[in-house]
Amino acid sequence: MSGIWRQVLAAYTTDQHDERDREQLLALGAAELAHARSREGSPATAEDVQHIALQEFGLLIGITQARTALRERRTRHG
Repeated sequence: MSGIWRQVLAAYTTDQHDERDREQLLALGAAELAHARSREGSPATAEDVQHIALQEFGLLIGITQARTALRERRTRHG
């Protein structure tokens, strides 16, 4: 399991993180899933991240937070 997924799992299942950090980690996990599920030539969108955050983690995030998570995901993976 990669480092980000360990953090996402901890954020989802424990009280280890404060609410703000928890939301950021789950948003980043949603961005990872959105990227993995996107089609070739069609990059993941902030709306994809919002949808996945809600469906997979029960987390309602704003468009700005979704965009930030996508940018961070791209920074980590180039």
